[in-house]
Amino acid sequence: MIGIIGGTGLYQLGRAGVKEELDMDTPFGKPSAHIKRVTLKNKDYIFLPRHGENHQYLPHEVNYAANIYALKKLGVSQIISISAVGSLAEKFRPGDFVIIKQYIDSTKGLRRHSFFGQGLVGHVSTADPTCSRLSAAIFERARHFNMNIHKEATYVCIEGPRLGTRAESLHFQSMSADIVGMTNVPEAFLAREAQICYSSIGVVTDYDCWKTGEAANTQEILDRYNQSLQLINSFLNSQLNELPANNCSCRQSLKTALLSDPRKLPYEKSEIIEVLQK
Repeated sequence: MIGIIGGTGLYQLGRAGVKEELDMDTPFGKPSAHIKRVTLKNKDYIFLPRHGENHQYLPHEVNYAANIYALKKLGVSQIISISAVGSLAEKFRPGDFVIIKQYIDSTKGLRRHSFFGQGLVGHVSTADPTCSRLSAAIFERARHFNMNIHKEATYVCIEGPRLGTRAESLHFQSMSADIVGMTNVPEAFLAREAQICYSSIGVVTDYDCWKTGEAANTQEILDRYNQSLQLINSFLNSQLNELPANNCSCRQSLKTALLSDPRKLPYEKSEIIEVLQK
């Protein structure tokens, strides 16, 4: 099943009908909002607004672990994430879309980055943190939909909520980052620990502040983003059914990563492993 994590402004999935609204709890707390099971063209999907239904959570306040765990428990095997991003490269213009391939983590430690810890031990490889198969399929469908989309971008994730300084923007460019955002870390890494295929579509809102005279304020960023969201919503409504079924190595990421023996763990920890391994 495909799950969609909606970023700023994307609080519902277009023309999809809501079959069920779930108030869930997890060992890591409550997700950002009630999770909706929706139907589109006679097929079920799961939808979750990352920042809450009223955008009440800043990026570092989002309970990423609860969000991913809840989606996994509901049978989600593929996640499409939608996020606003700033561009660090001339070719990624405001209004464009990008498929993210790599991440650089520049967060400050305020977020829970792993399901592991407190007696539960594992080390999952994130050398290639996104699902190449799902990403390629999304890219091809987006091109078919006439979206101006780029692929294989590197995303540097900052803590927020402030927008970065010019010096930081130039520093991120020197790190070979293409775009900057505040939300995909640890979301992508937790999805890998949960053996979920993860692909993120970045919606370019501005040139960050490295480009002289291009530093945008929050309202300008939101205005551009909301225009792009209309296209994203149309794309999801028309193309979700065209994406391939899940069947790739992302679904085996715990095979050699888990060091703890589930048989020797207390029930609450073994239950977490059972859900992640499904």
